[in-house]
Amino acid sequence: MFQEYYLTTGRIYRKSNFCTLKLIFSLLSTALSLNSNSIFPISRGMITIPRNIWRPAALYHQDQIKHLLEPVLLPIEDYNNHQQNKQQRLQKNYQKEGWFRPLDPQNPVCNFLIEYYGLKGHKGVKRLARWSPSPSLLARDAPASYNSCENLKEAPKGDNVCDATAPAPGNEYYASGIFLEDVTEEDLATLLHLRGAIIRENGALYSPSHWFNSKLQQQQQQQQQQQQQLDAPDSPRKHPASAFLWFRSILQQTLQAEPILHCHGLHEWAMQYRPEGEIPPPSQKYQSHLKLRVSQDTINKAVERKGISCTHVDALRFFAPAAGPLNHHGSSLERNDQLRLEQPACVHAHMDLLKIALRLQPFCDAGLMRRVLQISMDARRLDVAASPYDATNYGVGIVPIETTDGRTQYRKEQKMLMDRAEPIRKELLEAYNLVLKLGFGEDPCTLESQVTPSAERYAIAQPGGKPWRRNLIHS
Repeated sequence: MFQEYYLTTGRIYRKSNFCTLKLIFSLLSTALSLNSNSIFPISRGMITIPRNIWRPAALYHQDQIKHLLEPVLLPIEDYNNHQQNKQQRLQKNYQKEGWFRPLDPQNPVCNFLIEYYGLKGHKGVKRLARWSPSPSLLARDAPASYNSCENLKEAPKGDNVCDATAPAPGNEYYASGIFLEDVTEEDLATLLHLRGAIIRENGALYSPSHWFNSKLQQQQQQQQQQQQQLDAPDSPRKHPASAFLWFRSILQQTLQAEPILHCHGLHEWAMQYRPEGEIPPPSQKYQSHLKLRVSQDTINKAVERKGISCTHVDALRFFAPAAGPLNHHGSSLERNDQLRLEQPACVHAHMDLLKIALRLQPFCDAGLMRRVLQISMDARRLDVAASPYDATNYGVGIVPIETTDGRTQYRKEQKMLMDRAEPIRKELLEAYNLVLKLGFGEDPCTLESQVTPSAERYAIAQPGGKPWRRNLIHS
């Protein structure tokens, strides 16, 4: 029999008893991040969260994201000028956006969010501010019994929410989904993640198993249609779990690797490296609106002093071509080298935690997303402070790594960031393991043996080279 449960702060009650109980919600103490500290045993079925519980949590999350991003949003006066150049139909839409404004593309602390992580325009900011319930509520310790499917109450015939495969025997237990009551169109426009949500007349359901099952079914249908149209043999398609397994591997590798504390953030200097007689490097265009705080000669000497110890394969592509041979880890790297080189002291690895967390949305704990955003922006501040640019107009200090004292300061701040990032990285890895289990019904290690890696896994990076997707290794 289908069982429905209501979540309140600290307890879950049966629906039949719910009306007699007084809801107590302390926003600041719980914020309903629904993390591992908020786990309560439940019985099999769907978890239902009333509107007067989930909506304050969503508003709290939005307010916290606003607090983090407001200093780096496009200034209001620039935004208004920007709007005057838009078509009238777009202007009407922007007037409804409230505090949402695009990130400032000139601010070096946040422009990496736009360029590398695709958080463009007001939609990018809204993506960070959207809330969804934590999937950690779906996993609980329970007796070793499991029925693989539970029909969603009031769902159309044949539309059920279940795990792709029943979990292996043991004490693991998975509920089928989390249902938010009384969701409105306005909620989906401003507060909640629309992607990943299954919309019903009286609410929205978040279920990794249903969502990824539908993705697999769509792929199978497209492949069948393509085969019928072209009368061609099956060609392998990218499995929905492929990217999740890749990022999970990156998280694991980074946690296990030895830290390198002598890189001194020289990747930004390598972008501006230009020995005598060399043409200006293509990477000089990046941050071109910022003045250099040191001379070209100082940049060259800093890069040549002991070479570059950059372990971040994504950074190598932005090196000046002349700087490539000075990198101790290679002037040409393959994507798979990331599994060998990624290490826990790299500021770019901390920044990439945001890219990795964004991949999980909407199945990512809101509190975890805020912590990831904070550490990634703090890592970027150190990145910019240690660069050859002068970003003091944007509230960024200077870490002069061209000097002995500056390098000492960088290592100190680098280690502090590493210590802060470690528990966040562990929590994100746990979140990946959970979503893979919930979404595909298999242990991640088993999935790795079944899923063909995407083509991007086999690509090459070179200074001044093409993006990964356009620089694949053909063999």
